Amino acid sequence: MVDGEAILGTLQLVADRHGDPTGAIYQRLFAAHPELEPLFVMDRDGGVRASMVQQGFECIIDYVGPRLVAPQIIAASRIHHDGYGVPAERFDDFFVAMRDTFRDLLARDWSPAMEASWAELLREFAAIR
Repeated sequence: MVDGEAILGTLQLVADRHGDPTGAIYQRLFAAHPELEPLFVMDRDGGVRASMVQQGFECIIDYVGPRLVAPQIIAASRIHHDGYGVPAERFDDFFVAMRDTFRDLLARDWSPAMEASWAELLREFAAIR
C-alpha cells in the first residue's frame, strides 16, 4: 500500500525548496527518451508541459487521498496519449521522471519511506488500464 504521507511530504518538500519542477521533470524525461521531445514542438511557451505536470500532481494527490478520479484520469490519459503518438510503453515514464527528479532534488533528504512509497505508487499507476 502506498504511504500517502510520504508521497505528500515529497511533493511539499520539492515545492518548498525548489518551486516548480516542470523544467527539471521534462529535462529528465527527454534525456531518457529523446524521441518524446518532438511531440512537444508546438508547446512553445511550456503551457502543455506545465498542464501535464499539474494533472500529474492532481492524480497523485487524489490517488493517495480520496481516490475519486485518479484511476479514471490515468486510464483515459493512456488512450489520449496513444492518439498523440506516445508509445504505450512510454506513458508511465512520465511518472518515473517525476519520481527520479524529486529524488535528485531532495538528495540526502530522500528517505527509504519515500523510495518505497514512490515505487509502490508507480507499480499501481502502471497497472491502471
